[in-house]
Amino acid sequence: MDKVILLKPYFSHTIWGGTKLRDEFGYDEPGDDIGECWGISAHPSGESVVASGEFKGLKLSELWNDHRELFGNTEGDRFPLLIKIIDANKDLSIQVHPDDAYAAEHENGSLGKNECWYVLDCPEDGELIAGHNASSKEELVDMIDNGRWDELLRRVKVKPGDMIRIDSGTIHAITAGVCVLETQQSSDITYRLYDYGRLQNGKPRPLHLDKSKDVITVPAAPVEEQVYHIADETGNNISKLVETKYFTVSKIKVNGEYTFETDAGFLCVSVLNGSGKVFDTDVKKGSHMLVTAEGAKEVRLSGDMEIIFSRV
Repeated sequence: MDKVILLKPYFSHTIWGGTKLRDEFGYDEPGDDIGECWGISAHPSGESVVASGEFKGLKLSELWNDHRELFGNTEGDRFPLLIKIIDANKDLSIQVHPDDAYAAEHENGSLGKNECWYVLDCPEDGELIAGHNASSKEELVDMIDNGRWDELLRRVKVKPGDMIRIDSGTIHAITAGVCVLETQQSSDITYRLYDYGRLQNGKPRPLHLDKSKDVITVPAAPVEEQVYHIADETGNNISKLVETKYFTVSKIKVNGEYTFETDAGFLCVSVLNGSGKVFDTDVKKGSHMLVTAEGAKEVRLSGDMEIIFSRV
């Protein structure tokens, strides 16, 4: 059994995208509107493809459906996670995601969307929108209906290395100049609450006000439950960044050689900086891969690099 399966990402072009994903991560993707790299995805909106080895050319969903032994026979009717790098060259729309129950009922059986952002880069005075200031559902609806966005939206200061937890029901937006690695449930359901009046192909993008009002959590969770300022980690040490019922996300800074053990059925791994090896597989900044059940028991790393890994 292969211990490491390298993946070729899918790229999403957006009205708020830029060129950072090509310029800084080295992805061979044309255009000046590259918004998202879906590094590890089995979602039908954009799938990763196995880049080499025995399963080269297979979509991740095919690997999940036909070779479940690679994933430790983890149960589920679909691959559970989606790992992205998002480059916000301009502000993203203000949005919210439903939970599993609401999405299953209203979105043709889709999963809901809980997610988290690891801040890779941001301006010196970087901030994100996470949460809101309404004290009741009535106040929330009034603020939305009357366009009181400055009063409603909660802006939080961030810096590279911060982790932001965005549970379903949380109003949120990535702002211009911020680049994040996002770990989320495998869902593409987004309810757009406000879009700054922007036009796409001469028309405003659709809003989803009624569904947004349905799913927004009131009151919002406290900032300290959403924004985690992670201390600088030392080399060859695992830092757990966030843990939810849907995923656990950790970071390792590798200096030389490092081995660690897990009881996971599989791991999703993305290289943030530097280069090295995962087992005997060469990887570099921007590489995305699966460590299969065989490898996840005892993971061997070497080189000089920073990696994020997630598990269910």
